[in-house]
Amino acid sequence: MPRAAIDLPASAPLRRALSLTRAGMVAERTARAFWLPLSLALLTATAVAFNLFGHLPVGWAFWALVSAALAIAGTFLWGLRRLRWPSRAEAAQRLDRTLHGRPLAAIADAQAIGASDPASAALWAAHRARMQGLAASARPVSPDLHLARQDPYALRLIALTAAVVALLFGAPQRMGEIAGLSTPAGAAIGPSWEGWITPPSYTGRPGLYLNEITREDFEVPQGARVILRFYGPPGSHEYSQGLGDEAQSDETGQSVQFAALQPGRLTIDGPGGRSWYVVVLPDAAPEISATGPVRRARGGVMELPFHASDDHGVTGGEAEITLDLSAVDRRHGLTSEPEDRESLQLDLPLPMSGNRAEFDDILREDLSKHPWAHLPVQVVLRATDAAGQTGESETITAILPGRRFFEPSAQAVAEIRRDLLWNIDNAPRAAQLMRAMLHLSEGAFRAEAAPGILRESVRAIEARLDSGRWTPEARDEVATKLWDLALLIEEGELANARERLRRIQDQLDEAMRSGASREEIEDLMEELREAMRDYMRMLAEQPRERGERQPGEQMEVTGNQIQELMNRIQELMEEGRMDEAAELMARLNELLENLQVTEGEGGEPMPGSEAMEGLGDTLGDQQSLADDTFRELQEQFNRNWQDQDGDNGQGPGQSESGSDRMDDLAERQQALRERLREQQLQILPGEGTPEGEGALDALEEAERAMDEAAEALREGDARGSLERQAEAMDALREGLRQFNDAMRQDRAERADGDDGQEGLAQGEGRDPLGRQRRGDSASSGDIGSVVPGEDPRQRAQDLMDEIRRRSAERERPESERDYLNRLIDRF
Repeated sequence: MPRAAIDLPASAPLRRALSLTRAGMVAERTARAFWLPLSLALLTATAVAFNLFGHLPVGWAFWALVSAALAIAGTFLWGLRRLRWPSRAEAAQRLDRTLHGRPLAAIADAQAIGASDPASAALWAAHRARMQGLAASARPVSPDLHLARQDPYALRLIALTAAVVALLFGAPQRMGEIAGLSTPAGAAIGPSWEGWITPPSYTGRPGLYLNEITREDFEVPQGARVILRFYGPPGSHEYSQGLGDEAQSDETGQSVQFAALQPGRLTIDGPGGRSWYVVVLPDAAPEISATGPVRRARGGVMELPFHASDDHGVTGGEAEITLDLSAVDRRHGLTSEPEDRESLQLDLPLPMSGNRAEFDDILREDLSKHPWAHLPVQVVLRATDAAGQTGESETITAILPGRRFFEPSAQAVAEIRRDLLWNIDNAPRAAQLMRAMLHLSEGAFRAEAAPGILRESVRAIEARLDSGRWTPEARDEVATKLWDLALLIEEGELANARERLRRIQDQLDEAMRSGASREEIEDLMEELREAMRDYMRMLAEQPRERGERQPGEQMEVTGNQIQELMNRIQELMEEGRMDEAAELMARLNELLENLQVTEGEGGEPMPGSEAMEGLGDTLGDQQSLADDTFRELQEQFNRNWQDQDGDNGQGPGQSESGSDRMDDLAERQQALRERLREQQLQILPGEGTPEGEGALDALEEAERAMDEAAEALREGDARGSLERQAEAMDALREGLRQFNDAMRQDRAERADGDDGQEGLAQGEGRDPLGRQRRGDSASSGDIGSVVPGEDPRQRAQDLMDEIRRRSAERERPESERDYLNRLIDRF
C-alpha cells in the first residue's frame, strides 16, 4: 500500500493545516490557469465602459467584440485543460516539506525489521509518538501566487488598473450597450446622438460635451473642432450649422466633423435634439514692431530691439533683410549691378520659458562677413502664431552694421573683398588694387605675412581669369582669405588667440551638457587658463581701436579676478552644479566681450594715469625704506645696550658697519626724493583744479619730509629719520587720494558728455562676480590700494603689533622702550 494511503493522525490542527494547504494549492493552480482570460475580460469591460467600441464603425465594432469574446473563451478553455486539481497526498507532501524531520512521512512509514522484538517495537512506538507531536504543530503553507514568470509583460496588472479606472471614471451603464453592437446601425436600441467641441491645443481651453450644455449660447475659440456622432437608423437625426466650415462625414454618414470659423447657430433635429448659438472668439494675428533703430554693438554685431504679442502666444518669428539698392552710393566697386542674392532670413529669439503672449527682446546677429555689411538695407520683422497667422512690422531702413577696421590697409583689404562679393566681374579691378597695395610695401603692413597673402590672392585671381576658371566658388575662396587677412592686419595674433579661447569655451559648454569627468574638467580648465593668459597678453599689446570705445564705457578687471571666476566655474562643475557653472561661464563670456584696458574717451589713456602708477611705486618703496630704517634703529639700541658694559671706541650708538648702512639708507632716501621731484614734472591728473593743486601741495610736503629724512640718516639719527619718513608717507597718501578724486571727476565729466551712452554696469564699483569691490577710494578716501604687494593696512597693523610687543619686554633698555612708546602714541 502506498504511503499516501496510510491514515494520518486525526488531530484537528493537522487536519486544518492540511485543508488550508490544499486550498492554497487550488488557488495557486487556478490563478496560473485563468489569469490570461480574466485579464482579457477586464480589458474588454474597460473598452466597453469607455465606449471605445463605439468609436469604431458599427460593423467593425461587432467583429471586434466577437474577437474579444473568442479570445476570452479560447484562453479559458486552454486554462481549464491545464488545470489539475491537487490531491490530499500532494497537500500532505507540501506540508511535510515545511516541518523539521518530515514527521508526516515518518508516521506513514511501517517498521521494516525487528517488529517482533519488544525493545525494537517500543523504540519505534516512541519515534512515532515524537513525530505525531511534531505533526500536531504543523501550520498551513501559503500559496505561491506570483505570476511574473507566466506574465513577463505584466498584462494582468495593466488589466486590473484599467478596470479600476473604468469603475471610477467610466460609464458602467454602457455595459448594456454591448448587445447593440451585434446589430446593424439601423437596429440600434433607440436613436441618440453625442457631440464634442475640441478647442485647439495652443489655446489651453478644455473641451466641451454638447449633450451637457443646456444654455442657449456658449463661446469657443476660432478653429475649434466640432464632432457629432449619431446612433440609430439613418435619417433619425439631422443637423445644421452656420460656423463657416464644410462638414466632413464618414462612409455611414453617422459621424461628422467641422471647424468653428465664424459665429453661427448649431442645430440638431431629432430625438433629444438641441440648438445653440455658438460665439466664435476670433484668433487675432500676431503683432510685431521694432522698439528702436538698428544699432551696432561691440564687434560689429547688429542689434535690433523689438516687441511681439499674440493672444495665444507667438510661436516663431523672423527678420527679412533686403538690399536697399536705391540708397546705395554707386561708386568705385559698386558701380556695376550687384549679383542676385536671396534676402537674409534671421530667426528671431523667443523666450525659452514664460509667457510668449507679449515680450520684448533683441535680435543679435554678426553680419560682418556679408556683402551687404555697411550698406543700406530694409528690414521687415514677422511673427507667427500657432494658427499659422503672420504679422509684419513696418519696413525699417538702416545701414547694416558690421565689423569696422581702423588700420588703413585692413580697410582697403575689406573693401576689395566687398567689391568681389558685390559682382564677380570686379575681379580684374580687385587684382589691380592689390598690386597697387604691394608697390613699395616694405614696412607698410603690421602683419609680416600680409604681402605674401596679397600676392597669393592676386595670382589666384589672374590665373583663373586667364584659364576661364574664375567661378563663384573660386571667388568665395579668395574672399575668405581676404577677410582673414584684414583681421590679421587689424589685430595681429589677437584674432587667433580669441578664436582659441572661444573654442575651449565651446568645449567646456559641451562638457557641462554631457557631464564630463573630473579629469576632463581639470584638463579643459587648464587649457582655458592658458588661452586666457595668451589672450590677455596679446590684448594688452594691441593698439587701442580708434573710435571703437564709447565714452564712459569701462571694464576695470584684474587677472586675479578672472582667475577667481575660472576657479569658481571649475568648483561648480566638479560639484555637478552645471546650471550655476553655465551661468558663470556666460558672465565670463560677457566679460571677455567687453574687456578693455581702463581708458578715457576715444581710446586715449586718462591723463596722469602713468604718473599715478609711478607715485604708487614711490609710496611702496618709501614704506620699504622705513622698514629698513626701523631695523637699523633696533640694531642701534642693541649696540647701545652692549656698549654699557664697555666702550668700543666708536661714537655713541654707531659702529663702522652701522655708519655704512646709514649712508646707504640716506642714498636710497635721496634717490626717492629725486624720483618724486621728476614725477611732479610729469602730466598729473586734475591740473588747474582744486584737487590737483591740493595734491601738488601734498607732494611738495612729501619731498620736504624726504629731504629731512635723508639728512637725518646722514647724521646717524635713525629715530628722527623714521619720523620724517612717516610724514612723507602721509603726504604721499594724501596726494594720491586727491589725484584719484581728480581722475574720477574727469572720468565722470567725460561720461556726462556722451549723448545717452551708458557705461557698463559691471564696471561701476563691482567685480566680475557681481560683488562690491573691497576698496573704493571714492568713498573711503583710502589710497593704500595703489601700493603694489600686500595690503598696507595689514602691514601697518603688523608693525604696530610688533612695536607693542617689544615695548612690553622688560629686559629691553629703558631708552628703547621710551622711544617705542612714543611711536605708539604718535601712530
